[in-house]
Amino acid sequence: MTGPADGPESGIAFLLNGAPVRVTGESPTRTLLDWLRETRGLCGTKEGCNEGDCGACTVMVTDQDGSKALNACILFLPQLQGKAVRTVEGIAGPQGQAHPVQSAMVAHHGSQCGFCTPGFVVSMAVAHANGDRAHDDVLAGNLCRCTGYAPIIRAAEAAVEAPVPEWMTADRAGLAQLAATEVPGAFRPTTSEELAEWYLANPDAVLVAGATDVGLWVTKQLRDLTPVAFLNGIADLRRIERQGDTLRIGAGVTITDLRAAVQDLHPSFAEMLRRYASTQVRNAATIGGNIANGSPIGDGPPALIALDATLHLRRGNDRREMPLEQFFIEYRKQNRLPGEFVEAVSIPVTAPALRCYKLSKRFDQDISAVCGCFNVTIADGRVTDARIAFGGMAGIPKRASHAEAALQGHEWTEATITRAMQAMAQDFAPLTDMRASSAYRMKTAQNMMRRYFHDLAGVPVSVLEVEA
Repeated sequence: MTGPADGPESGIAFLLNGAPVRVTGESPTRTLLDWLRETRGLCGTKEGCNEGDCGACTVMVTDQDGSKALNACILFLPQLQGKAVRTVEGIAGPQGQAHPVQSAMVAHHGSQCGFCTPGFVVSMAVAHANGDRAHDDVLAGNLCRCTGYAPIIRAAEAAVEAPVPEWMTADRAGLAQLAATEVPGAFRPTTSEELAEWYLANPDAVLVAGATDVGLWVTKQLRDLTPVAFLNGIADLRRIERQGDTLRIGAGVTITDLRAAVQDLHPSFAEMLRRYASTQVRNAATIGGNIANGSPIGDGPPALIALDATLHLRRGNDRREMPLEQFFIEYRKQNRLPGEFVEAVSIPVTAPALRCYKLSKRFDQDISAVCGCFNVTIADGRVTDARIAFGGMAGIPKRASHAEAALQGHEWTEATITRAMQAMAQDFAPLTDMRASSAYRMKTAQNMMRRYFHDLAGVPVSVLEVEA
């Protein structure tokens, strides 16, 4: 059921293609994609993979912080409270005027079968509104099986200089009319204090931050998630604070915002985050969720462990800290008490020798087969400290302690690197799965050590830099 969002009644109030709506009577885990297609008849937003990979369901979501491209297939309705949504139907003007990216797609023959086209158009329109010209990055989360990307990129480039249509800038002004509402079956705290009190009383609840992982529990596993708390309204969990020589990053900070925060401090980490899923996923996924789900192939923890990150946990009014590496016990098991949640993670602001290497079958928009992060300190030609962490090599993100020991106190030479590579075989017994064999994982992890040696020496090692 929908209606004008002009009263205090329960429901989810947001703008849809410029018009206020209030959604009532829906499950708190109903996805925006299903609601758009089945309830509103807005079928331009397509269902492709239904797990946030293909981008066919891309929508534009605007709040007071700006506009983002998000995947509607793993976006739950309560996450939209107080925001504005534009589907491909709302990218065109109210009298049917074509948006500049739509005109460019036609002029440059950017569509064949058309299934993926609405998602491309929305991603391009968001980038156009934000002045983002990194077209390859913007469109890495939109997959096309027939047109080919060249004409689509040409269309994006052709639309760059066109002014942003006025209807695309009107949504933010309309957000003020969206009153706060109650959503039956969903808890939406606005502070970490509210969350701490509620989660202590409901320790079996599911916490939803970006829903980029939890969304698949619903769309793929068909799980009933009750009770559920939506954390995207907690402003204090989205803070990034410089505290002396430390950067404290709230658990609710998105990967997009994290990348921006570490771009100048830890450029190799930031470059790895550029390849973290897609723009749509990075705009939703949080660093706290990336840590708390305990995935052995999450790209954030290896870098954070190499940085000697400190994890901040909260349970009610009690807080505790630990080195992040101690949080991961075994596959999908973490050092976390019932009712305890990740509040923040802290990292040093300087680590000039940090390097992160992500290996995946596709360069963009893919899960790592191996992710290796290296942070070695060298003084007078000798190793004085070494922190090396990997994802994809064990059931948890894990340090290569034997390899570190083989480096510690020794001269920084290729001979030392070779010994450390050999010692790495004592650190890991990786699995064989669809992404890589055990032998391949071990060999590539060892080779990352050699790559690191040459990287610090200034030798080009990136596939984007090396030429035949």
